[in-house]
Amino acid sequence: MKVALASDHGGVNLRKEIAQLLKEMGIEYEDFGCDCETSVDYPDYALPVAKKVASGEFDRGILICGTGIGMSIAANKVKGIRCALVHDTFSAKATRAHNDSNILAMGERVIGPGLARDIAQIWLTGEFEGGRHAGRVGKIGEYEDSTSN
Repeated sequence: MKVALASDHGGVNLRKEIAQLLKEMGIEYEDFGCDCETSVDYPDYALPVAKKVASGEFDRGILICGTGIGMSIAANKVKGIRCALVHDTFSAKATRAHNDSNILAMGERVIGPGLARDIAQIWLTGEFEGGRHAGRVGKIGEYEDSTSN
């Protein structure tokens, strides 16, 4: 598995924590920044990661900002992305099993590093169940295809 990782200024510390987790898990990743605490625009980090995941260059992505909301909204604008904003372990498991999410978003100002690590580990090791869920995820793709320019 290859993971694209990024944050804005509001998620720098948690991104570093998740990078350490990826190393510990032996998961290949690339860190797309940012490494500043001055204000930056979250779409400048979310969109490149989403495009790389959508293209297949990366299998999954993890995005972190203050709340995770901005990152998830921006990432979900990219065709083929199913970015889930998650702040609990149950949702981390469910979004992989039921939604086949390919990007995880979290908020540094919402959860602490221990919980974020648990969420990421569950999400990274979770599998898509398929079955009835595959049809539902397929409908999202069909809608995207029908509205593409």
